[in-house]
Amino acid sequence: MTREELAAAYTAPGRHYHNLAHIEDCLAALARLDGLSAAEREILTEAIWWHDVVYDPTRSDNEELSAQLAEQHVRADIRDEVGRLIRLTKSHDVQPDDRLGAILISIDLSILGAEGARYDAYAAAIRQEFIHVGDADYRAGRASVLRRFAVRAVIYPDHGFAAMYDRRARDNLARELAALS
Repeated sequence: MTREELAAAYTAPGRHYHNLAHIEDCLAALARLDGLSAAEREILTEAIWWHDVVYDPTRSDNEELSAQLAEQHVRADIRDEVGRLIRLTKSHDVQPDDRLGAILISIDLSILGAEGARYDAYAAAIRQEFIHVGDADYRAGRASVLRRFAVRAVIYPDHGFAAMYDRRARDNLARELAALS
C-alpha cells in the first residue's frame, strides 16, 4: 500500500475527524519534536500513518485491524514495533518506560489540548462520525469516554506534551462534559 493509497483511505466518506487532516496534524507534531533518532522517527511516522487507517465507528476493533494492516505493509524490521504502538491507541494506556508509546499517544491526544474553537470543531466532527447513534446514547457514551480521560492523573504520558497541553485539555474536557449533561 503506497502513501497515496493510505492517504485515500483517510478521505473515505464519514471521516470527519479521523481523516487526512488528523494524520497531517500528528505528523506536524512529530516534526516539532527533538531528540529522536532517525529509526525512532521512522517508527513513529509509520505508526501515525497507519494508526487510524481502518476506521469504522460501528466497530470496536479498528486499532487491531489497523495494526494488522500496518504489519503487512511496513518493513519487516519495524513491523512489530509499529503494530505495538498502533494497538496502544485503543486504550491510550502507556507503561512509564515506554518512550515511543508516550510520544505516539501524546501526539494522538494533542487535539484535547487545542484552543477552544479548534477543540469544539473536533468535538463536532466526532459527533458527525457517530451520527448513527441517537443523541441520548451519544451523550452518555461520549461523556463516559471524556470522563475516563478527565480522571487520569496524566492525560499526556510524554512530559513535554503534558506541560504544553494538560491544563487546556482538562478545561476542554470539563467544558464538553458540561455541554453533554
